[in-house]
Amino acid sequence: MSPMAYHSDASDLEGKEVLTWNLLGEATRELAQNVVDSGFRPEVVIAVARGGLVAAGALTYALGVKLVDAINVEFYTDVAETLPDPVLLSPMLDTDAIANQSILVVDDVADSGRTLHLVIKLLRGFGAEVRSAVLYEKPTTVVHADYVWRSTDRWIVFPWSAEPPVTAREEG
Repeated sequence: MSPMAYHSDASDLEGKEVLTWNLLGEATRELAQNVVDSGFRPEVVIAVARGGLVAAGALTYALGVKLVDAINVEFYTDVAETLPDPVLLSPMLDTDAIANQSILVVDDVADSGRTLHLVIKLLRGFGAEVRSAVLYEKPTTVVHADYVWRSTDRWIVFPWSAEPPVTAREEG
């Protein structure tokens, strides 16, 4: 993967679903309310890194959950470029600590759903009760999240990946 790869070019927003930082706050509060209203009380929130990190962090505060971890999965290698299958990356979760826990898995989007499927299957294999939350769900997903803020078939511009990574300023 190119070290400069990022998920979206925010220079042309026409026809795209745009999530702003302000809207992210509303989205995570609404997702948290849906989780609470369902009666599910997660003991642990696990982010699917990297896309799910920001939403998962916000959800931990909105739900009052202090235990949070991340699972590193690579699937997208660049804009619209994927690996054949999602791959777990190191460092791995502390699987002893999550065995038999109630877990909320959080990601930014269920696009193909293959990443979410991999993570849910892995966590359930440790005896965890697992539910999932995503900001966006695409009609192409093979796994439907338990909690979804919005459904769309458009390209999504997330505020954390709308611009290229920061580089060193030139002295002058």
